[in-house]
Amino acid sequence: MRIISYNVNGLRSAITKGFIDWLATNPTDVICLQEIKAHKENVDFAAIEALGFHTFWFPAQKKGYSGVAIFSKTEPNFVQYGNGIMQSDAEGRVIRADFGDVTLINAYFPSGSSGDERQTYKYQWLAEFYEYIDALKKERPNLIITGDYNICHKPIDIHNPISNKDSSGFLPEERAWMDKWFNSEFVDTFRHFNAEPHHYSWWSFRANSRANNKGWRIDYITVSKSLESKLKGAAIYPDVKHSDHCPVFAELDL
Repeated sequence: MRIISYNVNGLRSAITKGFIDWLATNPTDVICLQEIKAHKENVDFAAIEALGFHTFWFPAQKKGYSGVAIFSKTEPNFVQYGNGIMQSDAEGRVIRADFGDVTLINAYFPSGSSGDERQTYKYQWLAEFYEYIDALKKERPNLIITGDYNICHKPIDIHNPISNKDSSGFLPEERAWMDKWFNSEFVDTFRHFNAEPHHYSWWSFRANSRANNKGWRIDYITVSKSLESKLKGAAIYPDVKHSDHCPVFAELDL
């Protein structure tokens, strides 16, 4: 199974920049999108489904905001929209698809960059999401958790860790949550294969950041330790440009 996670920063905008043409090159079997900012009926979903994808959408209640989707060439056995937590579900942040004994979760973690109120909610969401996954893995131990985590885990994951030490997305409390996450039997698929610096998945629109590769690695595909032996590869695709993020990729032999 080839999996891509991609924050498209508005699916309709990404489509105008060639997203469907890129999808037609067959880069993946399953693609998990975050920040779709659209409802299914407002998107040319027929062109996506014509490529062989089953499409599952969980938009935010607020129009033009947040939202997640899973497009899969294999039809899941089960799909769950949301995780049963009211505010998270209203913001369209979590969608689940089961493929046999493997459960795929696509999540769009909140950003705290707009101010204290959203940073406080981010911490609340992180605690709630951890509890949700901790309960789920007792029933479904083979988990793949894709998404825009909106956190750089370590200094290697951000272009300037010193100047960003007080920035949302690289705060000590957020990084400690990532430590806790990876210490709870999850594997960072990209770092499983690649220990090199200067690999990022998001760049600010300011100061020509992408051209200068001054980015942040905040998009992840993590898997349960039980799936670690199934990993075949992982990559980041910075040259795919429909968004301020780029796709991240992992392949598992399931």
